[in-house]
Amino acid sequence: MNAIVEKVVEQLQFLPQELQWRVLEFTRTLAASNLQGVAGSQLLRFAGAIPMSDVQIMSETIEQGCGRVDADEW
Repeated sequence: MNAIVEKVVEQLQFLPQELQWRVLEFTRTLAASNLQGVAGSQLLRFAGAIPMSDVQIMSETIEQGCGRVDADEW
């Protein structure tokens, strides 16, 4: 078992059974999906499309929200 799988299993042990089922369903969905990315070169045309003032607002919002856990989120 690799380190990531071990950590997931370790965390699952602390979840109630209902949440464990949700994790199982989620992993099955991920395994069935065919996720594909886009080459970075295809995204270069969007560089600078967002005004710097908006980027600053987003950055500050992210910093304020990081590190906080919303127990009701799940």
